[in-house]
Amino acid sequence: MKQLTQLSAILLAMVLAIPALAMELDEAKDKLESVKQQGLVGETPTGYLDVVRATGEAREVVEAINQARRNEYTRIAEKHAIPVTQVETVAGKKAIDITPSGQFVLIEGQWVKK
Repeated sequence: MKQLTQLSAILLAMVLAIPALAMELDEAKDKLESVKQQGLVGETPTGYLDVVRATGEAREVVEAINQARRNEYTRIAEKHAIPVTQVETVAGKKAIDITPSGQFVLIEGQWVKK
């Protein structure tokens, strides 16, 4: 029983520490252009970022930015009473269209350098 209590305390401490390990949105925004230019991260038709090459902080940047995008897409969808997938699709097309030359976009399941 004592071991179970100790294990529970350790698990609780780990769960509470996880948000502290996640990258903050402001930090992710600051790093976004750099990881895109390095070819680590690209835009997808779903309106979200994805990792092209899992190096450095690419995954953490993607997770932080995508969470913010998900929240914003949901807000917009609710405001206009439309499915969130519709907002995601429009945002994905727009993001791909404005992606600068030399950065990656996902086209038909393949990463393509624009």
